[in-house]
Amino acid sequence: MTSKGKNGENNMAEKEWLKSVYSDTTENFVSNPYPKKGETVTFTLRMLKNDDVKHVFLRAREYGVEGLHEMKACGEDSGLAYFEVSLTIRDPRFNYHFYLVTDECIYYYSQYQISDYIPSEEHDFVLLADYDAPKWVKNAVFYQIFPDRFCNGRPSLNVKSGEYSYQGFTPTEEDWDSPAKEFPQGHNLDFHNGDLYGIIEKLDYLKDLGITAIYLNPIFLSPSTHKYDALDYFHIDPHLGGDEAFAKLISEVHKRGMKLLLDISINHISSSAKWFNKGAEFYPESEGAYNDKNSPYRDFYFFNDDNSYTAWFGVQTMPQLNYTSQKLRDIIYRAKDSVLKKWMLPPYGIDGWRFDVADCMARNEKVDVHEEVLSEIRKELKSVNKEAYLLAEEWADCASDLKGDRWDATMNYFGTGRALREFAGAKDLYHERNDILRDLNIPLTARQLASRITQFLSVVPGAIQLQQFNLLDSHDVLRLHTNKDVSEKALKAALLLQFTLPGTPSIYYGDEILLDGLYKLGEDYGCRYPFDWNWEKNPKSVESRKFYQKLISLRRTEKALSEGSFSIVAAEGFVIATARFTRDQVIFTVASRDSEERIVNLPLYLFGIKAKLIQEDLFACPLHAFLNEKENSLDITVSPGESYIVKFER
Repeated sequence: MTSKGKNGENNMAEKEWLKSVYSDTTENFVSNPYPKKGETVTFTLRMLKNDDVKHVFLRAREYGVEGLHEMKACGEDSGLAYFEVSLTIRDPRFNYHFYLVTDECIYYYSQYQISDYIPSEEHDFVLLADYDAPKWVKNAVFYQIFPDRFCNGRPSLNVKSGEYSYQGFTPTEEDWDSPAKEFPQGHNLDFHNGDLYGIIEKLDYLKDLGITAIYLNPIFLSPSTHKYDALDYFHIDPHLGGDEAFAKLISEVHKRGMKLLLDISINHISSSAKWFNKGAEFYPESEGAYNDKNSPYRDFYFFNDDNSYTAWFGVQTMPQLNYTSQKLRDIIYRAKDSVLKKWMLPPYGIDGWRFDVADCMARNEKVDVHEEVLSEIRKELKSVNKEAYLLAEEWADCASDLKGDRWDATMNYFGTGRALREFAGAKDLYHERNDILRDLNIPLTARQLASRITQFLSVVPGAIQLQQFNLLDSHDVLRLHTNKDVSEKALKAALLLQFTLPGTPSIYYGDEILLDGLYKLGEDYGCRYPFDWNWEKNPKSVESRKFYQKLISLRRTEKALSEGSFSIVAAEGFVIATARFTRDQVIFTVASRDSEERIVNLPLYLFGIKAKLIQEDLFACPLHAFLNEKENSLDITVSPGESYIVKFER
């Protein structure tokens, strides 16, 4: 009989089988994770074999109407009982959860948790019908390149000191081995002169590392090093090699079986751009919306009667684009020869876009057409290439844009980057910007990390979970390994989690060789040092790169890590253990930044796989383990700050 407390409440903690209940929308538990409307899909749920559960139902809404579908027992395997039901998918967004019926209680299972009360639908499992998924992404490993700082392939293309004037300053030609300059000294005009030919030259370096996709920061015509202030979206900067070099780069990338994602800011443009032309620094004064109220580009912007204008966050050098203009929408993304489509078509053929400041796009205090524009962009670009990866910059909770009708993914600061960095010992990326929060020393526990990961995944459709862009560092974030509060062991813990959580991992150029940098809050130049191509002379760089190679290899070769199911099996103190699994394999990640020794139980019985005693992890690190054959689990003694990846198979 099911036990109850004195107050009549069910003691859920006493029921071991509740820990084993599992389903998701991977191919392990649905017959087709990417169905078409009208297709019949079989849904599967599993749990430890038990006598408590009398009925299992899948609860869904179809055309808005709630329906219960009883699931039938369909077999047992290694102590796990399986239940299934087949349903026809009629809605583009099929959301559902499960009822587990016992004599004493009904339990409700969603992506978030098991409860003994009816849950809201925000945490439902979601199967997307007719969703144009970039299926290649879940198997990819990205490498982000900031072009000016990666490799100089053609010195003849270099920006020369004093070559032009931009907003009152002139560029400087820097020695490759010199560090990036602070903004008051460099003004983002301190050129190390990396170019596209340099990237071509180093593609085999990336291939050897194991990289399968490149995320390239902006390369359009622009006078700055970062090029988020484009002058002309329709041409590649000649100092980087121009359109011809980009066509060659794309060709060489695709020859190697790799993909390329291009970065763009279509939220704002340079005030010196051809369309705007304030100051007439690069175009005749008669041109541009700032100088001519009758300019065909005038309605691309938010002008006031006195010719003042709305700029992104008030930065006058970056006027914000006005998407109430239908002509602007045509030229940016709707027309066949629009900006975004041009670079997706021959002779280029990029594999996707990363959209800068996507959270701000098409909205401000005057208008808000954000959702409308995002949906239109998706429709237009997927008409060119259904497998195109549409990635958005977003630092906070962005679940509303991850429902299958807008972005394919965001730069996953919220669900991965911010959380893992904080777990490793850094301050939260937002908190460190605040004078009060920055001085607080409140470390993130394993329980808190588990909760942050779970809360994010619980509101995102399963197919979209697997294509999230999981990062630790970027051009906007100071390199984690340069933070004095982050130990080598803590960095390893963060990396193991980054590469084993659902989603595609991204490496910021140079992280693999521990590229030098400066951890100075508010100064992004500290993470934009030029790549050290003498890295082989540094033993630490060599050792670090080998570690990355192994990690990348595991991520690419183990299906459980790219397409497998996910669960968190332990979180105590500052040690967390996660599992990625299929029916035949489970890979555990044990990540610690604890100062104490901990014992972590790996519950193989929950995965239907027989436990065995193992002596080392997948990185050949020695393990101190105890086999509990009766329970079918393995206890691992985790020394302070040590982290492991271990694999079990049938």
